[in-house]
Parts: sequence; C-alpha cells; structure tokens
Amino acid sequence: MSAPRKCPLWITGIAFLALSILYMPLLGVVVKSFNSSRLGLAWEGFTLKWYGLLLHNEQIKAAAMNTLIVAVVSTIIATVLGTALAVGLSRFPWSRRKVSTFDHILYLPVIAPEIVMAAALVIMFTILRHVSEWLDFGMTAIIIGHVTFQVAFVALTVRSRIASLARNIDEAAHDLYSGGWNLFRRVTLPMLAPAIIAGALLAFILSLDDFVITYFVAGPNIETLPIFIYGHQRRGLTPEVHALSTLILLSTVILVSAAAWLGNRTAAQKRNAAARQIAAS
Repeated sequence: MSAPRKCPLWITGIAFLALSILYMPLLGVVVKSFNSSRLGLAWEGFTLKWYGLLLHNEQIKAAAMNTLIVAVVSTIIATVLGTALAVGLSRFPWSRRKVSTFDHILYLPVIAPEIVMAAALVIMFTILRHVSEWLDFGMTAIIIGHVTFQVAFVALTVRSRIASLARNIDEAAHDLYSGGWNLFRRVTLPMLAPAIIAGALLAFILSLDDFVITYFVAGPNIETLPIFIYGHQRRGLTPEVHALSTLILLSTVILVSAAAWLGNRTAAQKRNAAARQIAAS
C-alpha cells in the first residue's frame, strides 16, 4: 500500500486564507468586546465592563426576550409540522409525480431568495390584517414568517433519517400487532428522535439569525436582536453591541456543535444498523 500523498503547500495556503477571510471579522468582534476603549480603535486593556452594561440595558433585554420567544415558539411549531410532513411524504403511497411535485415545493423555501419570501409575506399580511388584528404585522407575523422557512429544513432533515430506515421495521411492528399511533409513538418516533432534535436545533439557529423576514414583518413596535444590531450599526456600533454579537456567536457555535454531534450520532446508528443487518444475513 502506497503512503498517503501530502497536500500541496499552495492548497494549504489557500485553505488558511479562506478560513482567515471567514473568521477574522468574527475574531475582531470578539476582541473588541473585551477592549476597554469606548471607540475600539486601539487596544487599551482587557475588560468585562461592556458585558456588565449589556446585562443592564433594558432595550437589549427586551429585544433578546422577543428573539427567544419567536425562536422557541416558531421552532416548536415548525418541528411538529416538519416532522408530520416528512412522515407523510415518506410513508404515504403517493404517486411518483406527486412526490416530485412535493419535493419541489419543499425545497422552494430553502433555495428561494429570502428577500422574495419577505416581500411575499408583506403582501400576505397586508391582506390578512383586514381579516383579524392578530394577523397584523408584529410578533405573530414574525412567528408565522419564521415557520414558513423552518418547516422545510426540519422536514428535509427528518426525511433523510426516514430514508435510512428499513421498511420491514414497520412490517415487523404490524406483525406484533402494533399500528397507527402506537406504531408511531413506540417505533417510528424513537428512531426519528435524533433527526427531529437536529432539525429543531437548525430551525432554532435560523430563527435567531434571521433579519430580512423579521425586519419586513415586525412592524414598528417589535424589535429583535438582529434588528437592534442593524439599527445601531447605522448609528455606529458600541462595545455593548460587540459584546452582544459575541454572546450570539457563542450561542450559535454551541447549537451548531450540538446539531453536529446529533448528526454524527445518527450516522453511527446507521452504520451499526447496517452492520447488524449484514451480520444477520
């Protein structure tokens, strides 16, 4: 067996350059959040005072609470709907043409430009607010807007897990007199749990980071963290905003790491299941 070839030096250099372009701005924000200089133009010493001021800023607290409410509620709704959609598309005997049509519809929120989705939601809520005041621009509109794109990501994540499950598992459960809701609760749901959690974490992260849709449908009385940061960016960023951005970045890294861990766990389960099937045969 020949020894593995070393990566050329120029490829390594390009890789480090790409990583630097991606992460140096983020590193700059983190460094500025610990700089005692108010303007942040020169390093004047390490400090945590901006994080202390951040915790006492009522406007940021209100924006953070709005962001968490939207993210949690929209994620719960999208996870339920996305899981049901994935199971329905995968387990119901649709024709090939209908499955292809549903796939195109499912991928549309993923590939469509977010500005187009936001403009469409503005038109929709402009019409619906004449039906009910609950459907006017504001918190409800933001939650509905987030659900419209979160559902697709949850459904795609869960469908990838369903595709790896052998259909004879359901047949074996039917042979043991398990069907309907009992089959879903005791057999299907436990096997889909890692993918459902991973899809929910992805939906939660997307909701936390969303700006365009939120900005278009928020109305004048609701402010989330992305809108708050955008407003301060137009007036000049302060160290408190850098501290806030660092905390958001840290939260995103933790959630992405958790989603990756769940994905690796699901892949390991697939490998173990395949090994057991090979051993049984």
